[in-house]
Amino acid sequence: MKTSGAKFDPCSSVRSVVKFCFVFFFASVLARAETLVVATYNVENYGPANRMTEAGYRKDYPKPEAEKRALRTVLRALNADVLVLQEMGGQPHLDELRRDLRTEGLDYPYAALATASDADRHLAILAKRELRGVVTHTDLAFTYFAGKETVKRGLLEATVATTAGDVTIFALHLKSRHTERPDDPGSALRRAAEATAIRDRVLKRFPDPAAARFVILGDCNDSRTGKAVGFLQKRGKTEIAKLLPAADSRGETWTHAYRREDSYTRVDQVLVSPGLLAAVKGGAGRIHDGPGVREASDHRPIVVELVIKNRAK
Repeated sequence: MKTSGAKFDPCSSVRSVVKFCFVFFFASVLARAETLVVATYNVENYGPANRMTEAGYRKDYPKPEAEKRALRTVLRALNADVLVLQEMGGQPHLDELRRDLRTEGLDYPYAALATASDADRHLAILAKRELRGVVTHTDLAFTYFAGKETVKRGLLEATVATTAGDVTIFALHLKSRHTERPDDPGSALRRAAEATAIRDRVLKRFPDPAAARFVILGDCNDSRTGKAVGFLQKRGKTEIAKLLPAADSRGETWTHAYRREDSYTRVDQVLVSPGLLAAVKGGAGRIHDGPGVREASDHRPIVVELVIKNRAK
């Protein structure tokens, strides 16, 4: 019996399968995304400080255990992959917090502590992923009236690797709003100078923010309309970072409670590079208002969820 039509070519079929698998694999790599939850939190003097206690005013008194327990409740609820802290004490205090969290089921195997000119209040990063390229920038100098100063708490930089690419964290804590000299009310000039020095260092690290993936976050001690926050966003026509909006479950936007005057302001900020903006889930951060937050600190944390995708080639 005769047969008609083209002959069966097994090699052609194999090539088709291989081609299909290659295309499918390549498409899946491009589509791959990874979620990274980043939070910032001023933990209000997790170390010796002058405090009002039940027994009266005390100097160099440790953070009360009730506040520590409340703080851990908040941190467990956040469950952030990367946690930026302000007002952390020295290394023993950071080690204590990590140990207590681990005992309660939240493990941060990676950590970094910044040591700068402020001997009492430090920046710190806790992370579930390895931190690479960790640097504490303590050489951020600026002119302040007739003298030279440096950013008091430095700038803590660390890079976190994801399957979709690296993300760099810049943790900061700008000068408080306490007036230290009458010709700089609220220390606004110094705070703006600190922000300028930090901004210039970030630009030195990433000259093209539109193509970069970084987050600048922490306690800016400044509102979204303040000069310090403005300087972190732009230098001339160069857009450095976008300030993210954030609110709690009730739509409230404050992150700091000034107990003495019963006033509430937003001083904690999260800014992302233009190259990372598309990764911000919902285009905004979230202010955490769960159990323990009012007892743990005079600040409330801000959480940002990043959905990072591979860049198309």
